[in-house]
Amino acid sequence: MVFDFLRRGSAGKAPEAKASAAGPVVAWQTGGRVAWSPRDTASLTRTGFSGNPVGFRSVKLIAEAAAALPLVLQDDAQRYETHPVLRLMRRPNAAQGKAELLEALFGQLLLSGNAYVEAVQAEGGLPVELHVLRSDRMSVVPGADGWPRAYDYTAGGKTHRFPAEAICHIKSFHPQDDHYGFSPMQAAAMAIDVHNSASRWSKSLLDNAARPSGALVWKGGDGQGGMAEEQFRRLSDEIEANYRGARNAGRPMVLEGGLDWKPMGFSPSDMEFQKTKEAAAREIALAFGVPPMLLGIQGDATYSNYQEANRAFYRLTVLPLVTRVAAALSDWLSGFTGEDLVLKPDLDQVPALATERDAQWARVANADFLTDAEKRALLGLPALAETADG
Repeated sequence: MVFDFLRRGSAGKAPEAKASAAGPVVAWQTGGRVAWSPRDTASLTRTGFSGNPVGFRSVKLIAEAAAALPLVLQDDAQRYETHPVLRLMRRPNAAQGKAELLEALFGQLLLSGNAYVEAVQAEGGLPVELHVLRSDRMSVVPGADGWPRAYDYTAGGKTHRFPAEAICHIKSFHPQDDHYGFSPMQAAAMAIDVHNSASRWSKSLLDNAARPSGALVWKGGDGQGGMAEEQFRRLSDEIEANYRGARNAGRPMVLEGGLDWKPMGFSPSDMEFQKTKEAAAREIALAFGVPPMLLGIQGDATYSNYQEANRAFYRLTVLPLVTRVAAALSDWLSGFTGEDLVLKPDLDQVPALATERDAQWARVANADFLTDAEKRALLGLPALAETADG
């Protein structure tokens, strides 16, 4: 094979039964070294989450709504009321419950495009604890086949290497990266910069008496030049001390001879600045999949009412996210238990979707040409257990 010379110590080892044909190409590109994330997660988090109200609220709204969704565990035969996996999810570690762990997981996924869950094992079997690790501290270590063979967690100048099976790596789709996901924050980065710049502009405007109210024009007599430097400095100091800021708002200005006050208003470009900020806010919400109406952003008429916007938010953003993450977690945990388990959101307990679910239940119940088993399958329920009578 063309890439065999890149694989050290491969002689004498049996080839893997299943492998991607593109894996050796990825391995050649990374060379078995740590694949560093190509984006600065810390900067995106600082500017788009900690320093931007629209980004902050978008992430919090999605993460809290997704973490609050009830989950059900089932296999082909039954839906479990009690199970070790459910107990683990209910109390994943000593410091967090289910909602706190999942909110952190969804938050990391939205901010960086990646989420990492650590399994703490005692002596084999199901993990005894689950922990969400910070994605900005984690690095993927690819193996010879291109798939992750380990994960490096770096904090305080120290690095700990986790085996691949101890970490559940959930990532968003990234068209140009083999190991890391693409964050909505990165897609909204330009709109976030515009929104933050507009906020700084507004703050500066407030610091300067809230509006460009006017200009002092020097009207010297015939033969007189401009204002002397000492006069200019003294006038500037008096304005700074006596007429600027909220405390001096509305205070009348006493002008000396030769000075005239020229009122000024907003220019057309200044008037458009607020519209630019609102447009940037809508773009940020769009990148995260949050209807602007839910964030209180003016000028959005996509949905006729708040209830319709909330239903679209759950249907198009929250449910796909929770379904994908729950499937990844159940598949990962099934590897520890040896069972074929499915963890998924319970749609019948989502108030925003109650109308849709009622209509679906009624439609399926009235379909006389379907058997009970087919109806249960359409509703996402496991098959009925057979009785002793057959």
